[in-house]
Amino acid sequence: MTLHGADGAGGADALLTVLELLARRAPATDFDGLLDEARLSGLADGERDRLERAVALAAEVNAGREQDARREAGLATLTDTARDLTFSYDLDSLLRVITRRARRLLGLDLAYVTLRGPHGACYVHTTEGSRPGRADGPRLAPGLRIAEGYGLAGAVQLHGEPVWTADYLADERFAPSGSLDAGVHAPAFDEAAEAALRTEDLHAIMAAPLRSGDTVIGVLHGADRRVREHTAEEIGLLSALADLAALAVEKAGLLDRTRAEVSELERDSSRVRTSLTRMRHVSEAHGRIMNLVLAGGDLGSVAKAAADALDATVMIRDQGGQSLATAGDIPGFDEEAVAKASLDAHARRRPVLADDDTWVAPVIAGSEDLGGLVIRAAGGLTGEDERLLELAAQSVAFLLLMRRSTAVAEGPVRDELLDDLIADPPHAPQQIAQRARRLGVDLRKPHVLVLARPEGGEQGRAVVWASSYAYRLTGLKTVQGGCIVLLLPGIDASAAAKAVAAELSPLLGHPVSVAAAGPGWSPDGVARMHQEAGRCLDAMSALGGTGSAASVQDLGFLGLLLSDDNDVDGFVEAAIGPVLDYDAERFTDLTHTLEAYFASGGSPTNAAEALHVHPNTVSRRLERIGELLGPEWQKPGQVLEVQLALRLQRTREVLARGRATTDPVRPLPGPPERGA
Repeated sequence: MTLHGADGAGGADALLTVLELLARRAPATDFDGLLDEARLSGLADGERDRLERAVALAAEVNAGREQDARREAGLATLTDTARDLTFSYDLDSLLRVITRRARRLLGLDLAYVTLRGPHGACYVHTTEGSRPGRADGPRLAPGLRIAEGYGLAGAVQLHGEPVWTADYLADERFAPSGSLDAGVHAPAFDEAAEAALRTEDLHAIMAAPLRSGDTVIGVLHGADRRVREHTAEEIGLLSALADLAALAVEKAGLLDRTRAEVSELERDSSRVRTSLTRMRHVSEAHGRIMNLVLAGGDLGSVAKAAADALDATVMIRDQGGQSLATAGDIPGFDEEAVAKASLDAHARRRPVLADDDTWVAPVIAGSEDLGGLVIRAAGGLTGEDERLLELAAQSVAFLLLMRRSTAVAEGPVRDELLDDLIADPPHAPQQIAQRARRLGVDLRKPHVLVLARPEGGEQGRAVVWASSYAYRLTGLKTVQGGCIVLLLPGIDASAAAKAVAAELSPLLGHPVSVAAAGPGWSPDGVARMHQEAGRCLDAMSALGGTGSAASVQDLGFLGLLLSDDNDVDGFVEAAIGPVLDYDAERFTDLTHTLEAYFASGGSPTNAAEALHVHPNTVSRRLERIGELLGPEWQKPGQVLEVQLALRLQRTREVLARGRATTDPVRPLPGPPERGA
């Protein structure tokens, strides 16, 4: 282009050239070249001033165009982002779109979103433009936790308005000792977040709030790795994108809640259908169990039917906790937890959970405790399962009452049989054996006899219980002299006495004295066991043992005196047998040491003088005796039995020598051996 100087035409041409450049959207260098040419052409000062003014106005027009273009681009981006909200339901995808567009629209090096956590702290949710992590510092990556009140995010959370800085790392407002509002707010310091920002080498940062009503739920950040100022237009665009991000968060939350509600409705519908199915199952299963009961089925069949219906392991227990029938095994059975749950179940009159997968249901008839149902259900129990468990417990109670009624009906016949067995002289054994077989009692197997004397209260309830108990265990029962007499199969009289006391005492609510004798292996031995049990019961009363349970064997040497067979060998063996065996096998002298120890009044020193050995030798022998007889061998009760056994053994040895025959009784050891 050519300009003419010193005339008006040249000035007009210059202005026209400016308009042409403006129309062509020429770059700023073309306008600068036009001014240089005007200076060289010698335009008058007035013309040159007008040209410079025209170029300046043209620059403003171009700046306005660029601003309009950026605004249009921003609006288009906002429109596209808003449109994306209608298509995508994934919060992660939406926030990635917003950070990506914020970075591209504003020419940022990094954009990221932080969301508020449940306890005030924030965490980085989405980033765009983050550098790969370096060995000497962390990344500003999703999941990074940021302390409450830290940095720009903390300021935005506090004020609810956009915050920006030209150089964050040098801005004293965000230092730990700085303050955004003097005297009002001291920013928090987060070492990990600070290290991440330094690793990213971020300087210019602006942050806009994500609002949900009046609450700030997060912050949208835009950052550059250079120092620069932010324009109002940039702040406005970031704020608009932050509003869209907040909308995305709210929408995602609403959709999540809606999905959860729909899922819950679907589950409710499924539960209703399942409940109806289970109710039909409960009705059918209860019908099958009751049919078994009415058809005369036993407890094992009922337990099996209940186990199949509940898909569980079932155990039927009596009042004392003894197992009456089982269907399957219950590994790791916690007796203490089940016993506690049984008490709670009977108090509440409904099933109670004993542990993670074990339930206890009370078996009751009115106010009477008949026992309990214990089930192990690995998959847990539904409400319908609990109802079925209650119905199964009722069926078991009905069956137990039926069995009791049968036992009561047969009671007179069974009572007469036991009366005849106890009678002196006894009735014809062959006839008694035939009568017992008809009642399902095999007297050829070992039996024990138990006497139970209720200490107060009415006897009628105890008699009814005894009829059921004897019937349940295939035994016999009668009542004589105010005592309940039970003939039960078994070989452990002591255990039988304790089992009767454990079940009968809680039922009556007051103590019961129980004595037992046996075992016996024939009908002829029943009368003898009855006499021994009676003497045992009398001895217990004389010794102040009213309300306790014991057998002839439990009374030690008293049992030896009370017993008709006077089992001296058994008593000696039980009291000092290990010591006698040790002396016989090793040719030691522990037995003589015991005798000397007792003869000297329990003094090891005096015993050593009597034995002509060192006191340490006696001490070592006493330690060995303690190992053989147990740590409580010197307590008064056991000491008395040990001394009596020593006397009996010595007397038998003397008598054997006096007969000058070979004595089958175990001889005492020979000459003392030092150091044994």
